[in-house]
Amino acid sequence: MSGVSEPDPRRRTPRTDVVLDDPRLLEAADRLGRPFVKDAVTGALQRVRDGDLAADAVVDHVVAGLPQAASLLRRVINATGVVVHTNLGRAPLSTAAVDALVTAAGHTDVELDLLTGRRGLRGRGALTALASAVPDAGAVHVVNNGAAALALVACALAAGREVVVARGELVEIGDGFRIPDLLESVGAQIREVGTTNRVHLADYESAVGPETAFVLKVHPSNFRVEGFTSSVPVEGLAALGIPVVADIGSGLLAPHPRLPDEPDAASTLRAGAALVTASGDKLLGGPQCGLLLGDAALVARIRRFPLARAMRVDKLTLAALEATLTGPAPPVVGALSARQDQLLIRARRIADAIGHSVAEAVESEAAVGGGGAPGVVLRSAAVALPALLADVLRAGNPPVVGYVSGGRLLLDLLTVPPELDDDLVAAVRRAERG
Repeated sequence: MSGVSEPDPRRRTPRTDVVLDDPRLLEAADRLGRPFVKDAVTGALQRVRDGDLAADAVVDHVVAGLPQAASLLRRVINATGVVVHTNLGRAPLSTAAVDALVTAAGHTDVELDLLTGRRGLRGRGALTALASAVPDAGAVHVVNNGAAALALVACALAAGREVVVARGELVEIGDGFRIPDLLESVGAQIREVGTTNRVHLADYESAVGPETAFVLKVHPSNFRVEGFTSSVPVEGLAALGIPVVADIGSGLLAPHPRLPDEPDAASTLRAGAALVTASGDKLLGGPQCGLLLGDAALVARIRRFPLARAMRVDKLTLAALEATLTGPAPPVVGALSARQDQLLIRARRIADAIGHSVAEAVESEAAVGGGGAPGVVLRSAAVALPALLADVLRAGNPPVVGYVSGGRLLLDLLTVPPELDDDLVAAVRRAERG
């Protein structure tokens, strides 16, 4: 009838409980939790009332916007060519480590001896595996990250005493974190020796005295100083008769042929270091943790120090670390051994699948990253795409992160597992359409 207006479509807004009873949202609530899904439904219904969303599109809209897991973390395809990328979570775990995490997520015998029914050594499997990997260490301990390992050593051994360290090794790493600030925060007094670019054994000899707790050797892993330089190796420092603590940073346990200048735990201990500290989520390829290896008496003293409890690792870390050490080579190790010719074959195959009007296989240069082996170039291969696809791919599902160089977006395959090649092709095709 003329002059009679249609009912306001917003009046047809469904009730919240009716929407939540949709089978697809019931399944999502089981996965993500009902409060999370309800918040999404409430937001969608408000859009209906505002006239921005049709009432019959509410469920589709909510389902499309829900994440796959109850976490804001998203799986990312790392095509940057940076093997240990700090912003992308550093070392990706091996399949064995992931399986170990799943097992450890439930009840485990992390501190129980199942044979006797009594309390057992926490993380005995991981500690045994670490000790086996570095037989030069008299004992080992694990804390929650590399900085914690050095802080615990300084607090247990040097609170109120001096730590002698070369001025050029008082470094700053990511996010403004500084070695001297860390040492001073736990009560150690810093005794600097040498100059920014040069230090000699005589500098250490004149600084060591009754108040010296230990000599600290820090690997300046994020940068290189070249030219008129000199430093004192661990062998020379060990002759001082004072414990030498070496922070090697990257967590390399044994020498690696592609990283000849990167210090490793085994060689550093054989050179005379009393203690070595390192990270577990860099070149070792494991979970975030701090490794402490060396003299058995010192390790025992540090492990029983009260602050050690605050730095204790959880069962998930212990499980992943053990699997990293005893299982198949983790992705970081695989990336370091990858050959450029094999990567080029993959790059050409991916470029063929995408189409040569858009994609081209090219040689590229990758990097270790994570503060390891600065200046070392890893020969690699990449798929070159138009630079305008960088933002679209990064916002995709899954996100693909590459880098722009020479006006092109490069997706470096050194850091992309071969089993993700099809996902990479699909992501680029979606980005082209969108």
